Amino acid sequence: MVTTPYELLRHELQRDGSRPFVTYYDDATGERVELSVATFDNWVAKTAGLLRDDLAADAGARVALLLPPHWQALVWAGACWAVGACLTDSIDDAAAVVTGPDSLEDAAASDVDDVIAHSLRPMGARFADPLPIGVLDYAVEVPGHADELVAYVPPSADEPALEAGGAVHTLGGLVEHARERAKQLGIGPEARLLVPASDVRAAVVDAFLVPLVVSGSAVLVQNEETAGRDNRTAAERVTTVVPTPAPTADDHEH
Repeated sequence: MVTTPYELLRHELQRDGSRPFVTYYDDATGERVELSVATFDNWVAKTAGLLRDDLAADAGARVALLLPPHWQALVWAGACWAVGACLTDSIDDAAAVVTGPDSLEDAAASDVDDVIAHSLRPMGARFADPLPIGVLDYAVEVPGHADELVAYVPPSADEPALEAGGAVHTLGGLVEHARERAKQLGIGPEARLLVPASDVRAAVVDAFLVPLVVSGSAVLVQNEETAGRDNRTAAERVTTVVPTPAPTADDHEH
């Protein structure tokens, strides 16, 4: 039985890698990005390679994810769980910090050795201005890594995966939570979810984990202009609109 998020992703890749998996909108910028299962897996593999090979982060490492609910945040979740690293929203005791522009100053000033920054510009572009000394530009560092994650030891389902609200959730616990969440939403196989998100942890569950467990897909929307929801729902063939605010993994312990 599939017991970890990365195993689920690889299963879906083998089942139908060409189908859409995550479609991302930012209504504040007009950006739209669509990633197939295969493309998403490719980003996860490259990012996991960056984690493992450049940052020496593997099972048990804590990675502070300070990104908004962006498609690249979902990639980092997948990459961390592929190598067994644990996501946290706290810089304290983190082995690495992943930051966007809004939290860049605090991340750069921290005592964490490895800080990886995302410009969050369209098409994953690099920063236009120089970064603080010692901060890595994700868009510069990740392309050189392999398209497939190989020669590694798969993490156990009991590995810590998400630290939030004082609780630590395992890889296997997150899969079970996603299955429960799918039941709560009343969705079936191949559902396409519209996920209006303001919280990255809710986005990771509803736009990444839930689609995986139902062999479905998600339309992740940041800064949603709700007046256009009906048109987007029709255009994207959405089957279920996730209520906002959406519950996060904090609501369930496993």
